[in-house]
Amino acid sequence: MLLADVAAASADIAGTSARLTKIDRIAAVLAVSAAEADARTVAVTVSWLSGELPQRQIGVGWAALRSLPPPAEIPSLTVTGVDAAFSEIKNTAGKGSQAQRAELVRGLFATATETEQTFLRRLLGGELRQGALAGVMADAVARASGIPAAEVRRAAMLAGDLPAVAAAAATGGREALAEFQLQVGRPVGPMLAQTATAVEDALERLGGTVILEAKLDGARVQIHRKGSEVSVFTRSLDDVTIRLPEVVAATLALPATDLIADAEAIALRPDNRPHPFQVTAARFGRKTPNDLEPLSVFFFDLLHVDGRDLLDLPTDQRLAALDALVPHDRRVDRVVTSDTAVAQEFLDRTLAAGHEGVMAKSPAAPYEAGRRGAGWLKVKPVHTLDLVVLAVERGSGRRTGKLSNIHLGARDPDTGGYVMLGKTFKGMTDAMLAWQTERFRELQVGDDGWVVTVRPEQVVEIAFDGVQRSSRYPGGVALRFARVLRYRDDKTPDEADTIDTVRAFLT
Repeated sequence: MLLADVAAASADIAGTSARLTKIDRIAAVLAVSAAEADARTVAVTVSWLSGELPQRQIGVGWAALRSLPPPAEIPSLTVTGVDAAFSEIKNTAGKGSQAQRAELVRGLFATATETEQTFLRRLLGGELRQGALAGVMADAVARASGIPAAEVRRAAMLAGDLPAVAAAAATGGREALAEFQLQVGRPVGPMLAQTATAVEDALERLGGTVILEAKLDGARVQIHRKGSEVSVFTRSLDDVTIRLPEVVAATLALPATDLIADAEAIALRPDNRPHPFQVTAARFGRKTPNDLEPLSVFFFDLLHVDGRDLLDLPTDQRLAALDALVPHDRRVDRVVTSDTAVAQEFLDRTLAAGHEGVMAKSPAAPYEAGRRGAGWLKVKPVHTLDLVVLAVERGSGRRTGKLSNIHLGARDPDTGGYVMLGKTFKGMTDAMLAWQTERFRELQVGDDGWVVTVRPEQVVEIAFDGVQRSSRYPGGVALRFARVLRYRDDKTPDEADTIDTVRAFLT
């Protein structure tokens, strides 16, 4: 199958907000892949249209994609050929590898048409946002294969790998999907939470009585044990076992032979307050701990133990099994209540201890792996900053013709300039997009065809979940989960928050 077919589908998907239309368009392109009986093409297509690479990271960042060769006139690239090229780029290592990767990228883009270049640039730059989320993609796989959507979702949940499930559905049908079972050693998609505005909101939405758990400011891990072998996976299902020996040791100390558990790994100070998140995250980026801070592990859910699957049991029964297995000092702090005052006191106490907030869980909810289920709600305070827009990127799909992704800067009182902290497109309404397109055209001072540089005059109020250290940006810090709240025409750039204010969130 040609890359042009996938690129055209991506543009069509991005160009509509209708869920059923997205599903139909994805199903159509998957049907073409399935007709070729090529499992790899199906899997790669699902990955790409989900905005991901099967290879994860290949060493090509957004900066390497700003200067590209002229596009080809006629499409010739195939999905399998481009997939192989990505693997070659990733595997290029050693002396001069950066230049070699750059040359491989240029060669690939020189063979791509304009539509294909746009698709590849957004895919490699992590900017491919077209609304093809997991639920939409699973329904499209079901539509293309003629298999009930519930069976596709269940298989994807147990496999933790929707592209693999799509390939199996296309080439082996329902019988192939039935082979996906909960298996110790194979990670499953983690259950995710929706957001509640406050503990009162959480209690009301969950029906009164809730299980409240401390939402630690660490890193979520999924732990598998089979006898004396332990595997540890990240939220994105990457294997990090060798990097977390403390988690392995804590798991081996439990009185079980086989298990699958959800837990939080976190670096704690001597007073048991958390280190900044980046200290914990640093451990996931190193193959060996060396002199980095040790991690503690706290368990909060149990999916399997000694031959017994617990996925479909309600939360309170899973937690009873967890409590029987894991000692109290290795479990996330928890309280069960229907009293708003008790819930608020628990939230306040958790925040005072330096953590993010609380998780509110329905006692009756099963573990909806791989889904953002209504049975889990997260409650945490929102931090805000007034920042200055330094540049803005052209939109795609439904945002074609609009200026969308804004570059955020904090004021540097020492130089009188601004320090970039990252980018965001989240939180923007259609009205806001229309307004900011006109506004930033007025402020434009440069345009490289992708990024429009603007005079640093527009202040924007940004909500964010935290600040972490980052080598990607000149200030050494970046915002976590930044989203736009509103533009502040009542403030001048001189009133924007400083880089020192931002860095204070690290402590």
